[in-house]
Formats: sequence, structure tokens, C-alpha cells
Amino acid sequence: MPRLPHLNARLQGFGTTIFAEMSALAAKTGAINLGQGFPDTDGPAEVSAAAIEAIGRGENQYPPGPGTADLRHAIAEHQQRFWSMTVDADTEVLVTAGATEAIAATLLALCEVGDEVIVFDPTYDSYAASIAMAGAKIRPVLLSPDPETGRYGFDPAELRAAFSARTRLILLNTPHNPTGKVFTPGELELVAELCREHDVVAVTDEVYEHLVFEGAHLPLATLPGMAERTVTISSGGKTFSFTGWKIGWAVASPQLINAIRTAKQFLTFVNGAPFQPAIAVGLRLGDDYYDRFVADLRTKRDLLGSLLIDAGFTVLAPEGTYFTTVDISSMGESDGIGFCLGLPERAGVVAVPSQVFYQHPTAGRTMVRFCFAKRDEVLRAAGQRLIDAFAG
Repeated sequence: MPRLPHLNARLQGFGTTIFAEMSALAAKTGAINLGQGFPDTDGPAEVSAAAIEAIGRGENQYPPGPGTADLRHAIAEHQQRFWSMTVDADTEVLVTAGATEAIAATLLALCEVGDEVIVFDPTYDSYAASIAMAGAKIRPVLLSPDPETGRYGFDPAELRAAFSARTRLILLNTPHNPTGKVFTPGELELVAELCREHDVVAVTDEVYEHLVFEGAHLPLATLPGMAERTVTISSGGKTFSFTGWKIGWAVASPQLINAIRTAKQFLTFVNGAPFQPAIAVGLRLGDDYYDRFVADLRTKRDLLGSLLIDAGFTVLAPEGTYFTTVDISSMGESDGIGFCLGLPERAGVVAVPSQVFYQHPTAGRTMVRFCFAKRDEVLRAAGQRLIDAFAG
């Protein structure tokens, strides 16, 4: 990538995100967009109605810095209800402009220049940028699919070796984007053990916490000795299909929340006043909503997966999230970026090359990610286009 004038050295190499690039390509070509991770339908009517009501009653000015009291209490109730986490809504919850801001504020608050942050590779694209903005260095640990099962795992020895005196944080995303991996209890126990041993803070991105198809979601903060050294981050965007509202949160000890809030207040200060009470409504929805939500996405996962198999792809079925990864080497392809750039003209579909998520220069070259959080008819149309292009 050419050097950008005026941009500081830390952010050189971070250009337009792949999501914006591929969505623009979809708009230009009229292709079906299975690239960027957003649903094509709105979430629960009672949640959107709550936002409209809030606007109508004048909740349109700056909300409190930590977030509205009702939302903070709803977040604390949610953590207790689903994960048996006891959280003080007044001192241990911070509302943010989506999980992305929560991650950025945490890294800016907790990292010194030269610190190292461990991530699992591939990693969501904002992680590397936020680490760079904090003046820290990224230390990737590779996730690889098992040749037989397709399930992603990592080498425990590589994770152990990544921890050192320079390690400040480990940034963990489970369920994991882009692979769809759900970290197992044993894997999380190892992470917790190493954090305790090296006095490292864990930052967990759990935005897909309610989208688990295989296994179960286990918050790292619930493991022994981890509550006081974990920043748990999530948001309402994925769970309630209102990604544009950008209402996220961080849950941590009062000391960690105070540090993060210090950085966050100089980023957006506050955000989304009328959307905060609406997300509180969503968090308090009954179990039937959450059960339907995951069942619906499981059906979509299986639908797209079967169509991709019919088109000739090797499908790595996700355990969580709403993304399916395929290996295009089964199609005789070796360059995911080139494949995705040509896919709109070739098949009328947009996907994202997984290679852009990797720090490792050659890993993931043949992996491509599709988003299945779309209407069934859209998935069927996209699947048929792929079948016609590659198996017709």
C-alpha cells in the first residue's frame, strides 16, 4: 500500500476498510452483498418503538458520561441473567459508541508505547489499528483449521511463548470473527492461567455472545481470578440487528472502568441518547426472543452452507457468529483477494477475503468469508448464482 501523505507513521498501511471497499463494489456492480457483516432486516419492533418513543419524549441531548442509568442496570441484569456475573451498574459498566469504541478506548487507556498486545490471528481489522494508535505492538497467535474437522484451534506452546514481560493485554474475540470459532472452556482456562501468571489484563470482545450454534459461550471474566483483570465488551448491534445505532459497553472492575472512561470521554464523549433506552428494552426481552434469534441464524447458516457446498466450496462450518468461511483451494483458486475482487463480475456476489484479517503474511490466502445474516431469499439467490458460476 502506498504511503499516505500527512498520516502518522503508526497508521500507515491502514487504508479504507475491506468492508467499505467490498460494499462499494457490491453497489457498483449490483452484486448480492454477503461481504459486510450486517443483517438486511430490522430487529424487534418493541426495541425500535422504544427508540422512537425516546426521541418523542425529548431524550435527544447528551446522556450521562457513563451511559444512562437504565441501560447500565439492564447491562448488569443481562450479565447476571445469562452469565451469572455480579456487576455493579454504577461503577463497573461504561456505555460506548459500539464495541469498536470500547476496544479502542481500552487500548488507549491501558497501553504504554512499546507494550505488546496478544491477539488470535486472524483478527478483526480494528484491533490492529487500535493497537497501533495506542503505540503498542501486536503479537499474533495463529488460529488454524483442523484438516479433518475444520474446527479452528491454536498451539498452546505458541500462546505460552507469546507472553513476556512486555505483554500488557490479551485481546480475545469469542465467538470469533472471521472464523466462527467458539473458544472452549479448556482454551479459556489456559488463557486465564497465563494472564494470572504474567499479571496481564484480558480484553474480551463478546459481541456474538448470543450467536452460538455449537458448544456454549463462556465469558473469560467468570473464571477464577479473572473478574478483576478482564474487560468484557459487547454491544446491542449484533444481538438486536440494529448495527447502525452503535450502542456498546464495557464491563470491568471500577479501577479499569475509570481508566477506560478517561480515554473514552475524549473520543465520542457520549452517544446515541435515544437508542440507549431502546437497547435496555432489548436486553430485557424474554428468553423466547434469544432462542428464536439463534435458531433463525442457525437455519441461515445451514442454508448458505449447503448452497456453498453445492457450488463446490470446502465449507468450514462456524460454531458461532454469522459468518461462514470457505476454502477456495477446492476450486483450484489460490488468491482470496483476487478471487473476491473478481467474484461480483463472475457470479454477482460479494464476499470478503479472509487474508486481510491476518497478521501472518501468507496465512488465510485461500480463505473467503460470507455473511449469512440475510433474508433466506437473498441467501438462496446468492447461492444459486454461485452454483451457476462454479458448478453449472
